[in-house]
Amino acid sequence: MRGELARELPPLVSSQAYLYHLVRGPVASSARSVVFPGSAVSRLRAALWLQGTWKSPAGQRTTAGINRVFVTLVVLQSCPGTQPSMLNVHLVPHTHDDVGWLKTVDQYYYGDRNDIQHAGVQYILDSVVEQLQKDPARRFIYVETGFFYRWWRQQDQAMRHIVTQLVDEGRLEFINGGWCMSDEAATHYTAVIDQMTLGLRFLNETFGECGRPRVAWHIDPFGHAREHASIFAQMGYDGLFFGRLDYQDKARRMKTKEMEMLWRASDSLTPPMADLFTGVLPNGYNPPDGFCWDQLCNDAPIRDDPQLEDFNVDDIVKRFLNVAHAQSEVYKTTHIIMTMGSDFQYENANLWYKNLDKLIHYVNAKQSNGSKVNLLYSTPSCYLQELHNANTTWPLKTDDFFPYADDAHDFWTGYFTSRPALKRYERLSNSRLQTCNQLEVLGGRRSRKGLFGEGGSDSMREAMAVAQHHDAVSGTEKQHVAFDYAKRLAAGWGPCQVHLTANLEHSSLPLPQFTMNVYNPLGHAVMWPVRLPVNGTAYGVFDAKGSPVDSVVSDCLGLDIFSCFSSSVGAGYGLDVPCTIVPLQQWRSLFSDGLSLVSVFLCSPPHSLRYNASAGNNAESRQPSGAYIFRPNSSTPFIISKMIKVDSVKNAVLQEVRQWFGPWVTQVVRLYKDSRQLELEWTVGPVPVGDGLGKEVITRFDTNIRTSGLFYTDSNGREVLERRRDYRPTWDLKQTEPIAGNYYPINSRAYIKDKDNQLTVVTDRSQGGSSIADGSLEIMLHRRLLYDDVRGVGEPLSEPGEDGQGGLVARGTLLLALTPPEKAADLHRPLAQSVVLQPLLSFQQGAPQSSSQLEFSGLHAALPPAVHLLTLSQWDRESVLIRLEHQYQAKESKSFSEPVTVNLQVSTKVLFFFSFSPDRMCVCTNEGEQPQRQSPSDPSPWDVTLNPMEIRTFLLRVMQH
Repeated sequence: MRGELARELPPLVSSQAYLYHLVRGPVASSARSVVFPGSAVSRLRAALWLQGTWKSPAGQRTTAGINRVFVTLVVLQSCPGTQPSMLNVHLVPHTHDDVGWLKTVDQYYYGDRNDIQHAGVQYILDSVVEQLQKDPARRFIYVETGFFYRWWRQQDQAMRHIVTQLVDEGRLEFINGGWCMSDEAATHYTAVIDQMTLGLRFLNETFGECGRPRVAWHIDPFGHAREHASIFAQMGYDGLFFGRLDYQDKARRMKTKEMEMLWRASDSLTPPMADLFTGVLPNGYNPPDGFCWDQLCNDAPIRDDPQLEDFNVDDIVKRFLNVAHAQSEVYKTTHIIMTMGSDFQYENANLWYKNLDKLIHYVNAKQSNGSKVNLLYSTPSCYLQELHNANTTWPLKTDDFFPYADDAHDFWTGYFTSRPALKRYERLSNSRLQTCNQLEVLGGRRSRKGLFGEGGSDSMREAMAVAQHHDAVSGTEKQHVAFDYAKRLAAGWGPCQVHLTANLEHSSLPLPQFTMNVYNPLGHAVMWPVRLPVNGTAYGVFDAKGSPVDSVVSDCLGLDIFSCFSSSVGAGYGLDVPCTIVPLQQWRSLFSDGLSLVSVFLCSPPHSLRYNASAGNNAESRQPSGAYIFRPNSSTPFIISKMIKVDSVKNAVLQEVRQWFGPWVTQVVRLYKDSRQLELEWTVGPVPVGDGLGKEVITRFDTNIRTSGLFYTDSNGREVLERRRDYRPTWDLKQTEPIAGNYYPINSRAYIKDKDNQLTVVTDRSQGGSSIADGSLEIMLHRRLLYDDVRGVGEPLSEPGEDGQGGLVARGTLLLALTPPEKAADLHRPLAQSVVLQPLLSFQQGAPQSSSQLEFSGLHAALPPAVHLLTLSQWDRESVLIRLEHQYQAKESKSFSEPVTVNLQVSTKVLFFFSFSPDRMCVCTNEGEQPQRQSPSDPSPWDVTLNPMEIRTFLLRVMQH
């Protein structure tokens, strides 16, 4: 095979779309506000941000000498006219279709189990398309591409032609564009980018530029992450709208007319690279009270026959004008937006459109009598265009929107931890998907057929995309829906297994002699301890060159991450092997009989504590803890057990302390030889609730670090934000819940520090945590609750566990590092990546065959320490998608928080790869043509320069010789 660097896509472009309509223009900024010039966007034009060179669909090469050029877009031509001297009310018909929540994704699509909730997405799309054809003025936006993809596949060519015409004319507009509307607290940025890629690619390949969403629409997630805004900005979105905002923050913003703002979503990326216009919707995502005309609503329709006794046009027009004027008092321009729709609405779209047509007609008719209100069907894109045209200043936002509370004692911080086993399974599945993607590329087409049939990453990719939904990995769904998410992920593992059998060889763990394959999906060498359940009492371990590797067999005691096999004498043992694995490498070790040693090691352990959950029966509030809400009934956590059984082990490979706090909480504190971090393996459950109290279990690390109320948590696994106890950067907080009101999402790491020391904790899944006292850092591990928190899910968070009723046992690992602050990022950045993308183990019975390739690397050399290989996946038969990212924030590392250059040319032996097959993949161009420089910062055509936190995306065209 051979390949050419076909083009660089804009930083996070997730489809082959060539239009990158990033409406930014030069900004004039102050400490608190920025200005968008009205001349930057006209009704017939949108900004096209070009970085370097790309190929048009016709194959003609184009070079951009400037960052912005303007192109005519059909979607903007379709925007309705407005009245400059009036209050323009943009009515946005929409439906919010959860990709699973109270029903499974299949049940929602087909309209099954309406005894749980009346909802059928296929009927919504049928009805909306029918109604849009009846009047060219009507508009509709659709968000969840995963549902639309299903519906589209079932349509004939005639219907597809109708829908394509509606999209081309801007009457049906796709918003957001991801497979789902992702959660923002519990999702890792790699999975977010993947699910956005999946949805945007389908829209682009189906509808072209007219199907490309220009606005992010996160109306239902329960708090909003800064990294999400940064991703949207880098993907080229013009703006973001959301519905949920802390009640105190919203009250302040309404008073100061700051419901719309510019969100500067990165401290590292040079503005305006991560700047995103952001608006808070006035009614969440619902219509104003009294104006819901869906079959699920009870509001009166517009009765406009004057001969009827209950004629109500005058009353409805009067009430609507009052609502519009009240809303205009809290927004800055003469344009306001109203969401006309809600959860699973428009199944009978005629009800909505018939009444909206009348509303527009009768309200606008008042203009002849001096009314200054103008109603129009619109979309978020058209509304945003008018805001840009307003040429006004906007407040500047630099932090995030966590935590979210909708009342004084109602903090939505419990879901940061809810369903810890599902959160871990989703993270493991993400790791497996990335490995599967890489092996699909490295193994070539031959690797897609194996012992278990046809393989591929498609089913896992779709399952992972669904799992990012804000009622999936968040843990806020009904129990049978959680089972369905897990089942989908499990089904995705199967086709990926084909790549393992074709490339790495695989079998169950055989004895007494077996070969272990270790594949490292990272672009750097990692030191990773391997723990295996074995039956023998002594093993020897040898690397691919036949050299012995340190290992030890120790009693398993049921505490190892893997289940232990029983031997004929009933003993279970764990085999510990520290492995150093080079990037994108397969490494094999031969195990045979060896030796064992045990001695003693002691350490000071962290505390295992619990909060008892509020039942919602006190004088302050009736709000209980539930799947969404965290509300302990006391600010002081309880010690789980004062009597702790302790055992300790020390050998040539590791030292560990094993602790039993009781029958339902154990932990192992483990330190491997030559390791710079401490491993804490925790096991919690089944959480007892026989005393009538729900429980929320934490681990707490108490130190003498002088934190002065400050602690730090990451945003979706990337940039780290400073937190301050009982404080919000953008308003004066009235703290009403001293524990829950200080909890933040931890996606991959949290830390506390002073000038001398930094304690960093790296997590293996998304969890909630805080620093409730100076020098302390706590992380919530597990929750089991007895009451529903009255947010719609309708059942308590009490996972049944293996026996279906006793309660769930959750198990996980935290990695702890104590370093000087200036050196901390040099450790926790690569460490967190190694936890997210863990080495993949597979096994082969006996010794490897003489013809086996014992070592292989997909890279000629490791990437620079600051560079992470974010994506390596097959795009189509001829192209491979590659994303490189700078994984350090600005100023956090003296060594690595600087621009770094990677050379893509094979001769430099820095990037690119050989396949497992004899065919080689190289980077070259047709007939020796050199690629053109990708960015002004790149020193040569083959060099890629990355600034801190920057992501760059490339398509590599691959062809068979």
